[in-house]
Formats: sequence, C-alpha cells, structure tokens
Amino acid sequence: MTNTYLAQMASDDDTSLDDLRVRLAPLVAEAAVFDGWSEAAVHAAAEQSGVDTDVADFAFRDGAMAMIAAWTAWVDRGMAEALPAQDLAAMPIRERIRSLVLARLDAIAGQEEALSRAMAIMAMPQNAARAIKLGWHSADAMWRLAGDTATDYNHYTKRTILAGVYAATLAVFADDRSEGKADTRAFLDRRIAGIMRFEKAKAQLLRPADQRFSMARFLGRLRYPAS
Repeated sequence: MTNTYLAQMASDDDTSLDDLRVRLAPLVAEAAVFDGWSEAAVHAAAEQSGVDTDVADFAFRDGAMAMIAAWTAWVDRGMAEALPAQDLAAMPIRERIRSLVLARLDAIAGQEEALSRAMAIMAMPQNAARAIKLGWHSADAMWRLAGDTATDYNHYTKRTILAGVYAATLAVFADDRSEGKADTRAFLDRRIAGIMRFEKAKAQLLRPADQRFSMARFLGRLRYPAS
C-alpha cells in the first residue's frame, strides 16, 4: 500500500483515521507494556484487531505522542460512557470529580508500565506543550461532565488545577502497590479536598464587598450593638 494512497485516504476521511487511532489505542497500550510506545506496539495492535499494518503505521505516523493522545481520547470516551451526566447529577460536586478521576484510573488498571513509559515520553521537552494540552483536554472533559458551565476565568482556573491534580494522581497510581490502590485513592481524596477548599475560599473572595466579613464592621457591632 503506497504512501500516496494512504495520504489520499487520510485527506478523504480523516475522521475514519481518528476513529481507528482510538480503536487501536488500548491495544497499543497493552503492547506498550512490553514494546514501549513504538512501531512494534502499533503492529501488535493492528495484527490483534485485523487492521492492515500499513494503515496503522500511517494512522500513528506522528509517533509515540500520537499513540498516547489516542489512548487519552479512548479514556475520555470510556469515562463519559461509564459516568453519563445524568448519573453524576445526583452526586455532590466533590464526588463527581472523584468518580470521574477513578473511572479514568479503572480504565488503565493493569497498564501501569505503559503509563510510566507514556509519562516519561510526555516529560521530554519537545513533548511538553502537547502533554499540557492533553492534560487540559482531559480536565475539561471531567468538568463538563461534572456540570461546570463557567465561561469566565473560573473556567480556566478549575481546569488548570484539576489537570495538575490528575497528573499527580497518575504518577502515584503508576507506582502504587497498595491493596486496591488504596494509597492512590487516599492521595486523590486529599487533593480533591484541597480543590474544594480553594473553590470555597475563592467564592468568599469574589462575594460583593458588603457581603464579605469585615473585622472593622464586626468590632463596630460589638461596640455599638443594635438596639
């Protein structure tokens, strides 16, 4: 199969290639446990799924980061299917975020070695910008499913903070040998508690001036109580 033909196919139906990448992504990740995020992993995934290896090679022609991005997209889709918005609506916001993160971790359980290798690749200077974008996209997907509709700067702060929490949780998850990933769950709970405290403090700071706590006003009331 020639590169000219493959290029034409991509031009005609790039959506099909996107779908193919996401379909192959979990199989590539399984192979990456042994082969790394490499051409060998792509070939193993293609053979397992009955996809022409030339087509698979072309789909992942941008290398390891394309494979990792597809894996991330696969996790995004699986999270949305496991926890649709209507199921999350009945939960407190803290539990929504916790459940969404845990759904992502459940999806990649057993592939910790692939995750460790992916994080090492994303940490390379040449991949930093794309890695940040992937983290932002995943945080955005979580907040949207959680029902967040903020459009002001809150939109950005929430996603930036959650992306950092998620990245840190992945690092703990990759090395966690505790029963049932208990250490990861405890770490996540502490970080989410931090997010909630930050959001509460931010809400207080953004209240109108006449609704904020004022020490001077409080002391004045003590000195001159209302009659």
